[in-house]
Amino acid sequence: MASVITLYAMFDREQWREVLDNIARNKLRALLTGVSVFTGIFMLIILLGAGRGLRNGFEHGFKGNAINAIHIWGGTSSMPYKGLLANRDIQLTNEDLTALQQGIAELDKSTGKYRLWRGESLLNYKENYGNYGIHGIAPEFIHLQDQTIVQGRWINDQDIAEGRKVIVLATDSRDKLFDKADPLHQWIQVNGIPFQVVGVYKFESGRGQNDRSQVFIPLSTAQRVFGANDKLDQISFTLKTTSLEASVRTAERVRSILASRHQFDPKDPRAVWVENSLENYMQFTGVFTAINTFIWIMGIGTIIAGIMGVSNIMLIVVKDRTKEIGIRKAIGATPGSVIVQVMIEALVVTALAGYGGLLLGIGTLESIARLLPGGPMFREPEVSISIAVQALVLLIITGTLAGLIPARRAARIRPIEALRDE
Repeated sequence: MASVITLYAMFDREQWREVLDNIARNKLRALLTGVSVFTGIFMLIILLGAGRGLRNGFEHGFKGNAINAIHIWGGTSSMPYKGLLANRDIQLTNEDLTALQQGIAELDKSTGKYRLWRGESLLNYKENYGNYGIHGIAPEFIHLQDQTIVQGRWINDQDIAEGRKVIVLATDSRDKLFDKADPLHQWIQVNGIPFQVVGVYKFESGRGQNDRSQVFIPLSTAQRVFGANDKLDQISFTLKTTSLEASVRTAERVRSILASRHQFDPKDPRAVWVENSLENYMQFTGVFTAINTFIWIMGIGTIIAGIMGVSNIMLIVVKDRTKEIGIRKAIGATPGSVIVQVMIEALVVTALAGYGGLLLGIGTLESIARLLPGGPMFREPEVSISIAVQALVLLIITGTLAGLIPARRAARIRPIEALRDE
């Protein structure tokens, strides 16, 4: 029966009017009660948004790149081996790629890569010029770094077999060289040598390319026309599995095969550089999981501090209103109605302050997202609406419960003692 009366009191219009009048009469006290809650939810939203911004930047850097890939570069030996001196340059070749294809069962898509002049090259069309990194690749490269073709086509097997002088531009290099003209089937100069444009792909900055696009030509053409013979700057391949253990074993197998071919110690850390994308991805994922956990701990800690502040101030409110509560009980107010009134006040203050902190936090994140351009380290800070609403609901519930101790203390006030209170 008591619970029914208490529930009725929760929805009693007069009860709510009295609570709101009391808050209006004590604006400063209500403000001080809510400021800690406001700060707690605001900080939680900002921390979650910042953490998501860091993760978005990291994931954008991996966007379009195969996660289960291994990349190899030649280095310089740092250890003597079988009578051979250290400081020998290890140059990758087409034969190394063939050896890896034959010696690694888990290998799926593979390609060699050769970069012209080890830097940027000059492209020009009529009077328009631009400097871009030009890479000789095989058709399989598109499986390692996914490119969206917006005009024409990608490098194909026939281009490789015939050593064709064809080139695939990026959208930024197309706009630079051709302005609004159609680039397909046009001839441009690559370091003074004519190449025909056969395709254009969509270039997205912030993907590990230092905001400069890559331009692609057939690997066989790059090696033949620009004097590379069978040299490769990089070998890349994807695996048939996404197992971290399998990728680590494959990376060790790569080092072993190349060590045998180039006569260096397999334990030499500088002879060849082997990058395991899956291993790197898992490490970064672990770091961001730890950061997200830390953010939640900090945010929840701040909210708990705010809730404790609500409870402490409500205790002061009860003490200040001891005589008033005693009079109400003397004229028939039940303990349940007294508890409800105190908890409603805690609920109203917590809900308003929490909602205000939520709105300001989301607004601040939107402003940051507009002011800061997306980069490889930080991009589009945001917070899930569902998480924000869940945090707000949790805050309101705990804030209401924070008023329970002061409310029960108020309910225990005896009218005769309250009337004597000074």
